[in-house]
Amino acid sequence: MQGKIRVLVVDDSALVRQILSRGLGMDPDIVVVGTANDPYMARDKIMELRPDVLTLDVEMPKMDGVQFLRRLMPQHPLPVVMVSSLTQRGGQITLDALDAGAVDFVTKPTANMAAGLQGMIATLCEKVKIAARANVSHWKKDRQAVARNVTAEQKTWLAGSTDKVIAIGASTGGTEALRALLTRFPADMPGVVVVQHMPAGFTKMFADRLDDLCAMKVKEAVSGDRVRSGHVLIAPGGKQLKVIRSGGTYQVACHEGPKVSGHCPSVDVMMDSVAHEVGPNAVGVMLTGMGSDGAEGMLRMRQAGGRNIAQDEESCVVFGMPKVAFEKGGAERLVPLDKMPVEIICLLKEMSR
Repeated sequence: MQGKIRVLVVDDSALVRQILSRGLGMDPDIVVVGTANDPYMARDKIMELRPDVLTLDVEMPKMDGVQFLRRLMPQHPLPVVMVSSLTQRGGQITLDALDAGAVDFVTKPTANMAAGLQGMIATLCEKVKIAARANVSHWKKDRQAVARNVTAEQKTWLAGSTDKVIAIGASTGGTEALRALLTRFPADMPGVVVVQHMPAGFTKMFADRLDDLCAMKVKEAVSGDRVRSGHVLIAPGGKQLKVIRSGGTYQVACHEGPKVSGHCPSVDVMMDSVAHEVGPNAVGVMLTGMGSDGAEGMLRMRQAGGRNIAQDEESCVVFGMPKVAFEKGGAERLVPLDKMPVEIICLLKEMSR
């Protein structure tokens, strides 16, 4: 993108609009071209100012951010970063917003306002820059496209693949990609472990939401949980997740620790453990996301005999993590998101021959 990133700030609070505008404007790569106090004004400002990115408050009067996104994205796809609270209600609405097309979100500080606000602004600037490069054009297309069906023969075969582990990494755009992928897994799919870059407090809500939608059982991981057929374990926000072997079974260990490859949880940490503990019985999947987290871990999975794929550029919101994983040799090939369920099952079947 040439020139500065043009941002429109939408929030019903005049003070918040002022704080966000001032904070974003201090970044040399960003210019705030306008503000709006509700979605109706935002709609007019979008047409008038043609911003590159929108920051949008989750909870607003007249029309909340989710309702606005559901009207905006099919008509005028635009990268949106949500500004969310850490409350239960705020978290649920934030997940709704990600489903409706938001690229990412930042959370409002709840304690130590001065330091928290500074950190939030820094995070917002970073996510606005990522959003400016995001591909949201697919929101104008038919989002009801369904992946090729998993055949009855493949479903029957899966029942005998209990020793396999599927390791999935995702970041920006990953909540939508994970929903699209996991809801198409049959109930007897081998055990799945997932790292989605997301703060503490949101991963449990995300796991609970997926559990309502998927044939597999989905939960936020707790140390000691078994990795087993029919179950998906989501790494908890703020903790690193490792897969460990315990006798004849696999379990997860979750612990607080420093960021690795810039993240906690980190895809690299999870995939490194899978390479070491599971080896040739693992399938790695890299979904949309900014940066390179997971590329080294996926390479080690492949060197240990695992089979790996990554999401292709056209179906990614941000073609960062899959691109690096493929270029480094960790991912064997790039696959459209809607073809991944069958591709993964085919890899599992090849591994059992």
